Amino acid sequence: MDKLSQLFLYLPGILIFLAGSGQARSWLRRRKPGAGTVAEVVSCNHVVKRDKQEREIYNYYNVTAQFTDPATSHTVRRSFKSPVEYAIGQQVRVYKEDGKEILTEKEEEGLFHPLALMVGGALLILLALFENKGQEVRAMICLAAVLAGAGVCLLWRFISLKKKNLQPVTAEVTDVYSRQISKETKILKGSKFTYYPIVKYTVNGRENIRRCNINSSSEKTFSTGDTMTLWYDPSSGAVTERHAQVWMAAAGVIVLAAGIAAGLSILSVI
Repeated sequence: MDKLSQLFLYLPGILIFLAGSGQARSWLRRRKPGAGTVAEVVSCNHVVKRDKQEREIYNYYNVTAQFTDPATSHTVRRSFKSPVEYAIGQQVRVYKEDGKEILTEKEEEGLFHPLALMVGGALLILLALFENKGQEVRAMICLAAVLAGAGVCLLWRFISLKKKNLQPVTAEVTDVYSRQISKETKILKGSKFTYYPIVKYTVNGRENIRRCNINSSSEKTFSTGDTMTLWYDPSSGAVTERHAQVWMAAAGVIVLAAGIAAGLSILSVI
């Protein structure tokens, strides 16, 4: 195996570890006492500034959010510069970090816990290291641990969602938000966009608006007037896009079985 191929073996583990570490910061922030205040977007204006040569120098959204200050119980409004567009009426959260207020969307838990992603990424990096050194047994141990761990995480996620007894909520698509992810260049033909549905739904008599995390690269996937199902958690009052699906349990069993099989195969060569 040449040097370049050896280096590429590290790439999946590094990417997964970095993704997990990024999510871990948000997870730790949410766990702080009194973390975040629920706010509502009252205005969102697109700001684009260009220089004399018509080159773009600023491109952001000036977002105004309204919320109740937990310290004074007064209703306040704050303005934020955001790279992301928000819908009027969308529920968001305002956090304080290093004395500065930060606006974020209401975050959902992923299939894998951030710490599990970091551990999985670290194991894949070790797998690449042992593979490059020709230490096959150690590499197989890492692979078995990654597969078994992924299977356990999927099964745990399925069981935890099942226990919440989530209730279906019908949401109506009121708009479609498009986010440009790349511009046309001499190499790439055409600009690339990702499309997100903005939906309206009612819970406990209160109307809410949110931009969903589900997305598509096709403009025709979501249309105004379409309906989709969200899931309400009576215990926490949270509304999510994900519920317990059979494929989670099936995938968890298959991946866990593959991890166990890989572990057993190690015993035959020790």
